[in-house]
Amino acid sequence: MSRNTKNDFTVIGQITSVYGVKGWVKIFSHTEPMDSILTYSPWLTKVNGQWKPLKIEACKRHGKGFIAKLDGIDDRDIARKFCGEDIAIDSALLPALEEGEYYWSQLENLTVYTLADELLGRVSHLMETGANDVIIVKGNAESIDLRERMIPYLPDQVIKDINLESGTMRVDWDPEF
Repeated sequence: MSRNTKNDFTVIGQITSVYGVKGWVKIFSHTEPMDSILTYSPWLTKVNGQWKPLKIEACKRHGKGFIAKLDGIDDRDIARKFCGEDIAIDSALLPALEEGEYYWSQLENLTVYTLADELLGRVSHLMETGANDVIIVKGNAESIDLRERMIPYLPDQVIKDINLESGTMRVDWDPEF
């Protein structure tokens, strides 16, 4: 499973903080392997609510992520304005997935039902735990309760069906758990 699309764009990382005083920023990659983020171009980030190309002068591995020099930005305070922003690419650049594989963002906001048709809520987000990925399902006014549930993303075992067209996911999960 990979992280993916927001409309026609796919979030592949995030600018997390500034690095130094000359316009460098720290980059966190959502790609697997993490170096794959460097193979995509151009990177996009939101400027005034619109995705715009983010020109990178230089980028290199640093600790558990990367540092990048933003083109034309030589000041820490200006670079700071990009902190917290997602890095995206045009979704058309993504490789095709095999049958039964999904990008994370395809799963976000799916309505989650048990096999007994009990509405648990919507997929809020996903997280990596090491052993397996986990979907975070938040209850809402229409669901059986308002609880937040952490459900392991185990296709065929727990995740029984994903229907992107109907926006639903069926899980073999006890609502009391």
